[in-house]
Amino acid sequence: MHSISNSDLTAKKSLGQHWLRDEASLRAVVEAAEVGAEDTVLEIGPGQGTLTAQLLPRVKKVVAVEFDRVLAAQLPQRLPVTNLRVIEADILSFDLSVLPAGYKVVANIPYYLTSNLLRVLCESANPPSQMALLVQKELAERVVAAPGQMSLLSVSVQLYCQASLGQVVPARMFTPPPKVDSQILRLVRYQTPLFPDLDSKVFFRLVKAGFSNRRKTLHNSLAAGLRLSKAQIASFLDRAGLHPNSRPQELSMTDWYALYKVCHKVLTDGGNVQYNCTSRG
Repeated sequence: MHSISNSDLTAKKSLGQHWLRDEASLRAVVEAAEVGAEDTVLEIGPGQGTLTAQLLPRVKKVVAVEFDRVLAAQLPQRLPVTNLRVIEADILSFDLSVLPAGYKVVANIPYYLTSNLLRVLCESANPPSQMALLVQKELAERVVAAPGQMSLLSVSVQLYCQASLGQVVPARMFTPPPKVDSQILRLVRYQTPLFPDLDSKVFFRLVKAGFSNRRKTLHNSLAAGLRLSKAQIASFLDRAGLHPNSRPQELSMTDWYALYKVCHKVLTDGGNVQYNCTSRG
């Protein structure tokens, strides 16, 4: 195992930095990604390199993308090995196409970044085959939610990946301790699309409209969000086999797809999406 100096750099609150040094927790994150000797791993925000040190002996290569300039400069000195490449960059604008197909992602993710990062990774033209992310426990639970507790976030991830929960890592394991516990979120990319011939922009226009007001029925939210008549929405719901008083959080992925199929043509204009909803939290 590569050694890591325990000399503290001051964690930057603005970047959501919390150092994790507990060996058992670090191993649990790595094991959740099921990495092997032929894998290239993208590590996001390696920080002081404690997770990186666990990965390096197990994989072919680690590409560590670090936003903090000081940390990015110091990591190659802390871990002077040939299978580590450190890149100073913002992961949200990083070119994922430079990574080999089938790469995996392992990371301890700050809360403020998680939703946007999941969207970028899931929707990339070169997506990871598997991810093990240490995130805020509440957010991990939201991602893996079942019908009854679904959200825009859970639909956005579950369209592309099978999601499951791993080990809980208590806040006290971090330096400085965050206010809440964290949990390992394991995501495995579907080898074939969950639904055939899906236009994701149209699909997410529909889903975003459905979740635009969780306090309203799906019927009312869709009518307002899609700017369509209530009679037209009622027809769509009926054809999709959904009750008019359904709430968006109650729908399964299959329900959303059924609704998408019956209203797809209305939501497009000459093949072009009338409203682009690629930005969502």
